[in-house]
Amino acid sequence: MATLLYRLGRASFRRRRLVVVLWLVALAALGGAAVALMGPTSNNFSIPGTESQRAIDALQREFPEASGATGTIVVAAPEGQQLTTPQHQPAVAALVKEASTLPGVVGALDPFTAGAVSPDRRYALIQVQFTERADGVTEAQRAAYEKSGESATAAGLRVEHGGEVMSGPPEVGGTEAIGVVIALVVLVVTLGSLVAAGMTMLNALLGVGAGMAGLYALSSVVDLTSTAPILALMLGLAVGIDYSLFITSRYRQNLLEGLEPEEAVGRAIGTAGSAVLFAGVTVVIALAGLAVVNIPFLTIMGLAAAGTVAVAVLVALTLLPALLGFAGRRVLPRRLRTATTDGGYTGRSEGFGFRWARLVIRLRVPVILVSVLGLGALAIPAADMRVALPDHGSAPVGTPQRAAADLITEGFGAGFNNRLVLVVSGDSAERTGAAAQQVAAAVQGTPNLLAVAPPNPSRDQRTALLAVIPTTGPTDPATETLVHDLRARVAAIDGTDGVEVALTGQTAVGIDVSEKLADAMPWYLLLVVGLSVLLLMLVFRSVLVPVKAALGFLLTVGATFGLTVLIFQQGHLADLVGLDTPGPLVSFLPILLIGILFGLAMDYEVFLVSRMREDFVHGDTPTQATVNGMGHGGRVVTAAALIMTSVFAGFVLMDDPVIKSMGFALAIGVAIDAFVVRMTIVPAVMSLLGRAAWWLPGWLARILPSVDIEGERLRHHLGTTEAEQPELSRV
Repeated sequence: MATLLYRLGRASFRRRRLVVVLWLVALAALGGAAVALMGPTSNNFSIPGTESQRAIDALQREFPEASGATGTIVVAAPEGQQLTTPQHQPAVAALVKEASTLPGVVGALDPFTAGAVSPDRRYALIQVQFTERADGVTEAQRAAYEKSGESATAAGLRVEHGGEVMSGPPEVGGTEAIGVVIALVVLVVTLGSLVAAGMTMLNALLGVGAGMAGLYALSSVVDLTSTAPILALMLGLAVGIDYSLFITSRYRQNLLEGLEPEEAVGRAIGTAGSAVLFAGVTVVIALAGLAVVNIPFLTIMGLAAAGTVAVAVLVALTLLPALLGFAGRRVLPRRLRTATTDGGYTGRSEGFGFRWARLVIRLRVPVILVSVLGLGALAIPAADMRVALPDHGSAPVGTPQRAAADLITEGFGAGFNNRLVLVVSGDSAERTGAAAQQVAAAVQGTPNLLAVAPPNPSRDQRTALLAVIPTTGPTDPATETLVHDLRARVAAIDGTDGVEVALTGQTAVGIDVSEKLADAMPWYLLLVVGLSVLLLMLVFRSVLVPVKAALGFLLTVGATFGLTVLIFQQGHLADLVGLDTPGPLVSFLPILLIGILFGLAMDYEVFLVSRMREDFVHGDTPTQATVNGMGHGGRVVTAAALIMTSVFAGFVLMDDPVIKSMGFALAIGVAIDAFVVRMTIVPAVMSLLGRAAWWLPGWLARILPSVDIEGERLRHHLGTTEAEQPELSRV
């Protein structure tokens, strides 16, 4: 593999103009396709096969006018006044009429007729039924809905707009660019050259641009969730910068050793490029592996992120050597350029990586104990982790949906922010009506149940809806218990005499999704850990190195979960990340975090340990090989981890709590894995294991193919070529 990549690097260097033109044409084509074909993103987190989804499918088929998104307009009179007075009731009636005529709306319910008025008559809820689901409602329709009620406001009433229809996609603003600026500063400090830093950043931005354009071009034919592009942007930027940095650093090292730029590029792609390719493939496999969980929206998120990572790898292996061809020796600081033309630069002293490695090795036993116990302590809060889909009560303060949710809680109680619906359907109007009455009677007296509305039949009377109001909020554990209790009580009615009963609604969907993901997470974790052992065994031809890497990954995941729960769920230090309302973690975060951190953790493992194996294979002692690996790779890995952490941390500045928690978990996970696990525990354990670290049974050595990630075959190829040159010159 190293030899093939060496040839690819040299070819891209020689034909650099053609390579750059081809990439620019590809970027323009993808950008044009994105503009022409871009479709809307969705917030559809349902899972086929669950009870809640079965009920939604039945509604779309049998009761389509009730299957669209709902909006809830909350109206409140000034303190001490009531909505039923002659002064305010006409304003509410006018608002109901206005809402009924909004574009995309089927109708709106009068709160006085529907009984949706608080006991003190100060608050009222106007339910608005849309034709389309939330992801099918256009921005114009949503804007018209949000503008409704201006006359009621002028009459002295407070009007807030909430409901499913207000669930729009998160927007990426300028604050996320702070992480990119920090990454650029780290690049300048690490590389000591504005040309090298700018070229590395440009390469990464072109790659993420191509990846995101391709993703949006597919959004018209793929049900793209609103968080998928944000995740793809996070990963595309982070790995794009890191991969370019690793290759550029090796290229600079080759120049300092006296190689010509073309040869330096070829060897950089052949060695560091091999590690980049393997690391990228690992990330792609981990993300694409989310498909085995068999949850559609998670599969799309994983594949979208995997696609941007694959593009980042391709750009690093082809476009970067072309850009290096244009930069030449200008990637080096000015004071070093002349020295490279005189046969190599020999004035370098040992850097911090060498000194750090020797310190860790000297104190390896206490270092291992302190690091492992410390990460274990950080993981303790993870035992209390709760997951749920986000609701409007956790939206940022100041947003319309949060204002509506708070006003509903103030006037009616937290349970009115739930949307639980029992769907009863039968083969005749008589059976459906009788079954609906049975269901209403069966659920009476259920703990945490506030009320059950009378059945709302469809036009043909064969489907009926019973709205269920809990006493607790959407993400409260008591609400989850209520959902299970309701389903248990109606189970005897479901399936009898051609009648089907199912519980659905946003809260029920969220509970079903969370439980399905929780059931799948241990199996996915087992798959990821098993995959890491097999892949690293293939790369490093060792048994203990992969086991050590997998155990380190588990420490990283545990500590990351613990810190995320501590801040985002329990609320400790929440002000530091700008979190308004602590609550359960978004249900897909844990399993997504496992897949992403696995891939990124293996990145740093490969970049550090491949150099250790490279020097060990060439005759160094295990301890010296460990020191060399840390000395040569520590500075670059440190810079790469700072860059990736900065990029992810930039997304913590977003208002959306889901994106905020994802950015924080990824940033802290990368920092823990890079600085505590890979830069500290790995050299300590490797020196403790000694030669045993590279032990591989003979029978296994014969089975495993050699991928030559450390470039041994490339060195042999280059040595043979150089030996033949004098013979050719004498002919």
